[in-house]
Amino acid sequence: MPLFKKKSRTASLQTETPSVLPRHIGIIMDGNGRWAKKRNLPRQAGHAYGAKVFRTIVKHCEKRGIGYLTVYAFSTENWARPQEEVDAIMNLLRDYLKESLRDFKKENIRTRFIGDRGPLAPDIQELMEEAEASTAHKDGMTLNIAVNYGGRHELVHAMRRMASEAAQGRLNPDEITEDRVSDYLYTAGQPDPDLILRPSGEYRLSNFMIWQSAYAEYVFQDVLWPDYTTEALDAALKEYAKRNRRFGGI
Repeated sequence: MPLFKKKSRTASLQTETPSVLPRHIGIIMDGNGRWAKKRNLPRQAGHAYGAKVFRTIVKHCEKRGIGYLTVYAFSTENWARPQEEVDAIMNLLRDYLKESLRDFKKENIRTRFIGDRGPLAPDIQELMEEAEASTAHKDGMTLNIAVNYGGRHELVHAMRRMASEAAQGRLNPDEITEDRVSDYLYTAGQPDPDLILRPSGEYRLSNFMIWQSAYAEYVFQDVLWPDYTTEALDAALKEYAKRNRRFGGI
């Protein structure tokens, strides 16, 4: 059964922080389109409202002491959506990047983007680079925003890099280990996610962090992303604190 069903939007840091926190949380932000459809609104309206929730949750994670947060913003499969919807998502990304450069300076959050940037518009790529450079010195939470990201695509990208280095004699195939593979992923140098959250009532990983989530705990929540609250996040953190993570042991 889902852990959390929609409640009021009332939530705050007054809720006690669990004694055991995940170092790294991954969130599959899902349900924007369905949220809009329920209200007879265009899908773009759901994405716009979801973007506001995203900002709230990012700040809440930082305040809770989460070290790393990875959010699934736009998958490699999302290009198949109607062009009008894709354009709306890209415009929201532009707005977020401009806002983060202007208003997020006071937040101790380091921003990174994971995924294949090649197909993105040049101005978006430039804004991404600027956002990363302007926050590179920060030592608080690391925020990974997955844009044009897919777990299988990430593995193919890593394999191509390894194959190229092996062909050049710079990588001995016999030295390829699990840790070595991790070094070629977009999240190289970061801990694997301890907790994966998926709101919206769906029970799929949807090609998100396939390699990194091998031993992650999952919490599925029956609330569409635009209705997601800090209270819902705190409920997931409490559930995580109860889990017994054995990593294949006893």
